[in-house]
Amino acid sequence: MSKTKTISLTVGAFVAGALISLNFPAMADKDVKQGLPIDELRTFAEVYSAIKQGYVEPVEDKKMITNAISGMLSNLDPHSSYLDADAFKDLQAGTQGEFGGLGIEVGMEDGLIKVVSPIEDTPAYRAGVKSGDLIFKLDETPVKGLTLSDAVKKMRGKPKTPIKLSIIRKGETKPIEITLIREVIKVQSVKSKLIEPGYGWVRVTQFQENTITELAKHVSALYKDGNKLNGLVLDLRNDPGGLLNGAIGVSAAFLPPDVKVVSTNGRTEDAKQEFRARPQDYLRGSKEDPLKTMPVEAKNVPMVVLVNGGSASASEIVAGALQDHKRAIVLGTQTFGKGSVQSVLPLPGNTAIKLTTARYYTPEGRSIQAKGITPDIVVEESANGASPGMRVREADLDRHLSNDREKEAAKEAAKPEAKGQTKSPKSGKDKKEDVEEEMPQRLEYATKGDYQFQQALNLLKGLRIMQNKAQ
Repeated sequence: MSKTKTISLTVGAFVAGALISLNFPAMADKDVKQGLPIDELRTFAEVYSAIKQGYVEPVEDKKMITNAISGMLSNLDPHSSYLDADAFKDLQAGTQGEFGGLGIEVGMEDGLIKVVSPIEDTPAYRAGVKSGDLIFKLDETPVKGLTLSDAVKKMRGKPKTPIKLSIIRKGETKPIEITLIREVIKVQSVKSKLIEPGYGWVRVTQFQENTITELAKHVSALYKDGNKLNGLVLDLRNDPGGLLNGAIGVSAAFLPPDVKVVSTNGRTEDAKQEFRARPQDYLRGSKEDPLKTMPVEAKNVPMVVLVNGGSASASEIVAGALQDHKRAIVLGTQTFGKGSVQSVLPLPGNTAIKLTTARYYTPEGRSIQAKGITPDIVVEESANGASPGMRVREADLDRHLSNDREKEAAKEAAKPEAKGQTKSPKSGKDKKEDVEEEMPQRLEYATKGDYQFQQALNLLKGLRIMQNKAQ
C-alpha cells in the first residue's frame, strides 16, 4: 500500500480524531527560545526573494508566508497543520457537533482524495460512500494537482447545493459517479436503545462538548421505570475521536472514582499530565456534573466495548482505560492507532496552528500510537472475516509518529532468529484480506445483521449464565 498523507480533514470541518486536546495555550508563555539557524534562514530569504522577483506572476507576501507556515507543519506529521480563518472556524464548529459539508473524513493518496470514513447520518454516508474510495474528480475539476485543503474547500459550499464525486473503488471495473447535496451536518454524539429486556446498547459516534451530558441521559433512559440491565454494549466502532475531556468523562461514567484514565507526555511541562476519573478532569466550564444523574448500577453492569479500525483517538482512550482496569471486555478488530495529542495555538487574524505536542498512554502505560488497542476477543466485521472497504490506519500514514514504547520490541522482532513470530499487520487485517465484501453498504448498528454486535450480545448472555451458575 502506498503511503497516505492525511491532514485529518472532515469535509466542512476538521475530523474529530485530530482534536484530542483543544487547548489554547499562550505562545508567549513558551520559554523555548533557541539560537536561530542563520544559514537556513538566509537560504529561505533567498528563495523568497527569487520568487518575488522572478516568478512568472506576482505573488502576494501573505500567500507566500502562509504557504511556508503550512508546509512547515504538514511535513511534521499527519495531524499538524495550519488553520486559516475558515478552517479554524470549522474546527470550533465541529467540536460542537454542527458544521457544513458532505460528512466524510478524507486524506490524500497518490494525488487523489482518499475516503478514510464516512460519518453516520450524512449525505456521504447515505449515498453509500465507502472507506477506501478514491475521489479523482469534483464536478468537472480533476483532483490531481490540488492540495488537500484546496480539494476540501471545493467540497464545501452552501447547504442544498449539489456536487458530483467521481470515485474509483476497489473491485469495481468502472468509475462511480455520485451526486451529493451539501447540508448542515449535525452529528448526534450518543445513541442508545434497549435491545431486549436486560440488555442495552449505547453508541458514541464522536466525542463532542455535549457527549458526557448525552451519555448520562441515554444510560439513565435504559434504566428508567425500574429496568435492570444484565449487560451493556458500548459501541465505539468508526468513532474518529474528539475532545479529550469527553473521553475522560465517558470512561469515568463506568470506572471507580479517581482512577487513572489516561496520561500524556511531551517535551514541555504542560504536555506531561495525568487525567483521572474525576469531575475536574472532564468538566469544561460546567458547574454541574452530569454523571451524578446516572444510576449507580451502571458502574458495575457487565460490559463489552465494540471497536474496529475506524475507532481512533478519544475512542481508543476509552477502550484502553476500560480494558486496563478490567472493567469491560473489548471485542472487535484492531483500532486505528492515533495516540498523539494536538494542541491548537491561535494566531493573529483568527487563524491558528494545530501542533502535535504529546503522546498519550493507557493507565498501564501502553502507547497506542501507530499500534492501536488490541481487542480481548478478535471478531471480524462479518461472519466470513470480510471488512468494509480498505482500512487505513495511523501506521499507514506518511510521517506518522513512532510508538516510543514499542521501539525495542520491534528491534527484537526484526531479528532473523525470531522465526516463530508472526508479523503484526499494519492494517489490522488478517489473511482473509482478499475475501470479497459481503456486508451491506450501510451497516445498521445493533441489528440482527450486525455480526460484531450479535457476538457481543452473545458474550454478555454467556457471562450472565456463568454468573448465575456461580451463584
